[in-house]
Amino acid sequence: MSPALIAWRLLTRLLEPLAPRLLDARAKQGKEDPARVDERLGRASVPRPDGDLVWLHGVSVGETLSLLPVVERLRRQRPDLRVLVTSGTLTSAQLLAKRLPEGVVHQFAPVDTPGAVAAFLDHWRPSLAIFVESELWPNLILESRKRGVRLVLASARITEKTVDGWRRFPGAAREILSAFDRILPQDDTSAARLESLGARIDGHVNLKLSGEAPPHDAAAFTRLSAAIGDRPVVVAASTHDGEEIALVRALDRLTDRLCLILVPRHPARSAEIAAALSRDGYRFALRSQGREPDRDTDLYLADTLGEMGLFLRLADVVVMGGSFSAALEKPAVGGHNPLEPARLGKPAVTGPDMTNWAAVTEALVQAGGLAVAGAPWDLPAVITPLLADSAAARAMGERGRRAAAEAGSGLDRLWETLISLLPPGPARGRR
Repeated sequence: MSPALIAWRLLTRLLEPLAPRLLDARAKQGKEDPARVDERLGRASVPRPDGDLVWLHGVSVGETLSLLPVVERLRRQRPDLRVLVTSGTLTSAQLLAKRLPEGVVHQFAPVDTPGAVAAFLDHWRPSLAIFVESELWPNLILESRKRGVRLVLASARITEKTVDGWRRFPGAAREILSAFDRILPQDDTSAARLESLGARIDGHVNLKLSGEAPPHDAAAFTRLSAAIGDRPVVVAASTHDGEEIALVRALDRLTDRLCLILVPRHPARSAEIAAALSRDGYRFALRSQGREPDRDTDLYLADTLGEMGLFLRLADVVVMGGSFSAALEKPAVGGHNPLEPARLGKPAVTGPDMTNWAAVTEALVQAGGLAVAGAPWDLPAVITPLLADSAAARAMGERGRRAAAEAGSGLDRLWETLISLLPPGPARGRR
């Protein structure tokens, strides 16, 4: 083991007695689930199911949601296997509670101390572990490898800043990366960065491009559709600080009949957004209060989790949030997944700040399924023709849907990689 990894193991062992106190402090700050904080110490809150178990891990919302298609494929192709999904944030746990199929277990990931990792692995005994994006915790990865767990780093994404940090410990980086049986980066850039650290690349997979349209509650859709009536609907999806008011002011100019639905990326910001809207004199209804839009409301603040599929289905046009940072002089966000509205055949508009989704944005724009507005105040010129011509809007949405389908082939490539690493099972599961 490299000196840096030995030092990390010793340091985390020394600090391990402090972990319960630190986790309790985080729970008081609302950053951990107080009822499940022991899971972070490797103490499982549910029994391990019998049989071979596959473990999938993602840090936050985007990563864990990208694992859902893999979970569905595992359940369909290998029903003999048990599936465990771990994540690291409260929001991801709340969403997974709604989205994971029955029988799939969720736990919070253990902190990277020797004792917590050992307790976690002693209980769950996975045969295969799939890590998404850039989770490179030394104790967790190396102890899993030591116990014979097959390891895959899928949809890997690594920043230049992270690479610069690992370059100070080249031996440690090589040792951790060599523990993986397969490494599949999202793109050429991440592949080159990982190779510079000594990784062997086994192909490219971007799980965020795979999957189905987000689900929805059909009864809720019927109720909201009736409440909205024949008003045109624009959904501003995954908005960030500063975008809500800017978008509302810009879209004020469209039509008095417009129903604007704001879906903030972080519903916890609801009170802040509501205060800003009230200050500017807007009449609105809050989803979290059980209210619905009516003729007396200017807009609907959809401040709940896990209902994006519902609101996107209501839309005539979707505006992607997190993409207007530069125009609003806000910290860059890099945009959010434009494939979500595309999979539903919805015409969509984004701002220019889509660095996290550059390749898929380019593909959707080239296909004619996504438009780009330079700033919020440029949106009326883009959206007005779509609201005025439903046939043109449907055609744009269909072009986006076809482009999204073409982008989603990564799951098949990952499955072909996993087949040889999965534990033996019924012949039908290996097809």
